[in-house]
Amino acid sequence: MRDGHGNQLPPEQEAAIRQIDRQETRLAGSNPVSEILTTIAQKHDVAVDAAEAALAALRRGRGSMAQFSHPDFGGMAQWSAGGMSMVGDMFNAATKAKLDGVLQDLADALRRGDLMMDDLVSGDADETTRLGDWPPEFGSAATTGSQNDMRYAFFPNARRLVIEDRRKRTIYDTGEHMITGVAQQQSAARTLTFRSQLGAVTIADFSLVE
Repeated sequence: MRDGHGNQLPPEQEAAIRQIDRQETRLAGSNPVSEILTTIAQKHDVAVDAAEAALAALRRGRGSMAQFSHPDFGGMAQWSAGGMSMVGDMFNAATKAKLDGVLQDLADALRRGDLMMDDLVSGDADETTRLGDWPPEFGSAATTGSQNDMRYAFFPNARRLVIEDRRKRTIYDTGEHMITGVAQQQSAARTLTFRSQLGAVTIADFSLVE
């Protein structure tokens, strides 16, 4: 974005102008978030609610990582800005390309300020609060995920894995394991198998923190 003399505007000034433009657009009665999501979904041939799920997960990852589940991406999907991505059907290159395209476009939109990091697509503020209320003493979570009423978060600096099942929270010491995501989830048994740099692990491989 440039001024009247053709000079590039400082990033903070450009962001402020974009914010004003978004506010004016909302007042005019349109929904820029829906428009952006629709455009991205159509571009990569996925449903709009797939883009919505991806955006919600990306916001939880503060714009740099996402983990969520949606049929358009073969079920459970993971993406990070460093280039790592995974879809439920791990050998389906076309599905993986869709995931990479959707998440990259959303991340770019968040970085430009076209989408807000704290904007709620669904309007469910309680859900966002619930997903972000991990123990602050552990620092920032590197990996998070949820399904139904079970969720988890891994904190590499503290080497702690927190699992909340039906609002009952359990904390584990992961030792040398660096959790990168869920390898498998058994819904009936309500158990999780995680991926680490040492391979697949379960909570039985961790020490329970009293």
